[in-house]
Amino acid sequence: MSGARILLVDDEEKIRETFKLVLEGEGYEVETAVNGQDALNILKEKEFHVLITDFKMPKMNGLQLLKKVRENNIKVAVVFITAYSDIKDAVEAMKLGAFDYLEKNFSTDELLETIKRAVKCYKVLKEKDPVKRLNLNFFEKIVVNSKKTRDIMDKILKIADSNTPVLILGEKGTGKEFFARIIHHYSSRRGKPFVALNCRAIEEDLFESELFGYEKGAFLGAVSTKKGKLEQANKGTLFLDEICGLNPVMQSKLFRFLQDKEFERVGGLDTIKVDVRLIAASSEDLKRAVKEGHFREDLYLRLNAISLYIPPLRERKEDIPLLAQHYVEKYNKEYHKNVKTISKEVMDIFMDYDWVGNTRELKNMIERAVSKIELDTDVLLPEHLPPFLASRFSLKANSDFQNNIENKINERWFKE
Repeated sequence: MSGARILLVDDEEKIRETFKLVLEGEGYEVETAVNGQDALNILKEKEFHVLITDFKMPKMNGLQLLKKVRENNIKVAVVFITAYSDIKDAVEAMKLGAFDYLEKNFSTDELLETIKRAVKCYKVLKEKDPVKRLNLNFFEKIVVNSKKTRDIMDKILKIADSNTPVLILGEKGTGKEFFARIIHHYSSRRGKPFVALNCRAIEEDLFESELFGYEKGAFLGAVSTKKGKLEQANKGTLFLDEICGLNPVMQSKLFRFLQDKEFERVGGLDTIKVDVRLIAASSEDLKRAVKEGHFREDLYLRLNAISLYIPPLRERKEDIPLLAQHYVEKYNKEYHKNVKTISKEVMDIFMDYDWVGNTRELKNMIERAVSKIELDTDVLLPEHLPPFLASRFSLKANSDFQNNIENKINERWFKE
């Protein structure tokens, strides 16, 4: 993006001059600083779209600079240059709000693409309201009613255009794939493939060939060469659900891919390179799995550079009315029904229920209710719900009736 302003921070003059030459050749305005303290002083005086910084510098290192940038509420997209040995620092930087990081030996094209995306991120940082920034259609607005989900959308906007892996955590049924698709939708990969693979839905001995593909004759039944999910997702996003289910061998192979960005098909010798952004999800505590020795720490660090926690539905009940209405409209069309409203009694039941299965349970419950409802019925009533929920309404109604009688007796007693 020609005209965008970049501040480059590195204590090595040769690196500063090389970067400056490349970026100015692309039309960027570039200023340089020799250490973090000088960079901070410049940032306080001038506005920049992107800050590119090394980790190890005198006076103030890269992480300290990032913290000061955030403390001073300076709006700038921060990109780190890191060696593989600094990967833990890179992960920490992402958690502190850095836009992305580039591992040394990156190409000029990788640098320019990252800068381009960082400039877009800067524009996101300047807008305060995440809903306005999203320009959401109704389907997406249904999850942006509570503060917790608005915060999720806010973070999604900040991370969407990064190429760094994302780890989405949350209970089963919270909509982790839904949020992964939103990240993909608002990234520069929109329009490219979004490929999903559940790590627990495929037998262990078949998972490698499903992920990496296989060559003809690699095993019994491999009658032709087949591309795996990684190749299918090239230029786009690969979503690995329930990554906690990967066995140690596959954890090792996935880590190698994340490190080298290349792999071989099962039974193949040719090395294949792909450009894929990985989003992983888990309903289990991966940190605990690492401590217990069930999950590789280095893989966890790679995946957890950017993390997104999706709260259970019981913790964001403000979302329930819009979610419920959306599912009613969805299944009206699918089953050719005419349910226009949800009764107050049903909504009260929904708001009181714990939703152990989260949004998936709500969705399934409404689908069953709408599919079985009579054609001339336009209101969803307690009687249309499963018996265990409908009985809650009966119990509550009886309790309310009893309380009403007791109140009237008490009123008469006090009057007498």
